Amino acid sequence: MDFDHASLKRQLDELHGEMSAPGFWDDLEHAQKINKQLKTIEGKLHVFKSLQDRLEEGQLMLELGEEDPDLMEELEQHLNKLENDAEAHRLETLLKGRYDANNAIVSLQAGAGGTEAQDWAQMLYRMYTRWCERRGFSVKLLDYIDGDEAGIKSVSFLVEGDNAYGFLKAEKGVHRLVRISPFDANARRHTSFSSVDVMPEVDNDASIEIRPEDLKVDTYRSSGAGGQHVNKTESAIRITHVPSGIVVSCQTERSQVQNRETAMKMLYSKLADLKEQAYQEEMSKVQGEQKKIEWGSQIRSYVFCPYTMVKDHRTGEETSNVSAVMDGELDPFINAYLREFSE
Repeated sequence: MDFDHASLKRQLDELHGEMSAPGFWDDLEHAQKINKQLKTIEGKLHVFKSLQDRLEEGQLMLELGEEDPDLMEELEQHLNKLENDAEAHRLETLLKGRYDANNAIVSLQAGAGGTEAQDWAQMLYRMYTRWCERRGFSVKLLDYIDGDEAGIKSVSFLVEGDNAYGFLKAEKGVHRLVRISPFDANARRHTSFSSVDVMPEVDNDASIEIRPEDLKVDTYRSSGAGGQHVNKTESAIRITHVPSGIVVSCQTERSQVQNRETAMKMLYSKLADLKEQAYQEEMSKVQGEQKKIEWGSQIRSYVFCPYTMVKDHRTGEETSNVSAVMDGELDPFINAYLREFSE
């Protein structure tokens, strides 16, 4: 988040000027993009003003506290909260990637291990939806395949909110669970894996060419969560991009046409993500970057037994409060990632 107040004000005035021009709303897609930029800048200015007001309030409390010692404890709480909020907003200034401000498409895939791994994938899905609720982000289910006995084999969902991709990119990788399996009659300890893929939602990018002849499109009957209302017809869509081998699917919309549109947006997003990763890897070589991110590697372990711990292997961030993490308390891990790899 950029706190160059004068620059933000100039940008805001320019956007207001553009929106007041004749014929602005004739191009609805462009108008929506400008309106989104406007709301983003207004949000930044609101945060700046709020932090500034709270700092001035703290200064006043300090002056009064010299005569009223009882105010000092309240002042300490006020300043601690202000410091934490200022740090959280400072971290948003690190979200400068090309797609960081975009919505995010998150896909979870259960690893080998049958029911145990599929249950773990469902636990992660719940964890991320809880995190989104805490953030005020909305979640839209795109694709869902039930597990054989419990849990889910895979799920894809869209997370809508400012900087959703910038935050959630920290979650990309393999997540490992160690626990006493509730599906094991002998109560043995099991290790399960699920992969998390995160890509920015990207509208049709002129720099990305998708030729119709490079696509293999299959239709099938929807099933699982969200698909019950259409499972009598082959409305679900699976698209394979032959040159890259990328496969995307959508089954939660009400018609085959809508599912195809959503699947194509997912394909554009995936190709844009791969293009951005290739660019970042090239820049790292040029700049001699020391901090290397292995996208496909195990990034975090969740241990339920014989002790409780969640540890991120990239940053060293850890906590013993497993329940809070599984309830969506992911900010310490995401913030540690941003500090480690963005500063």
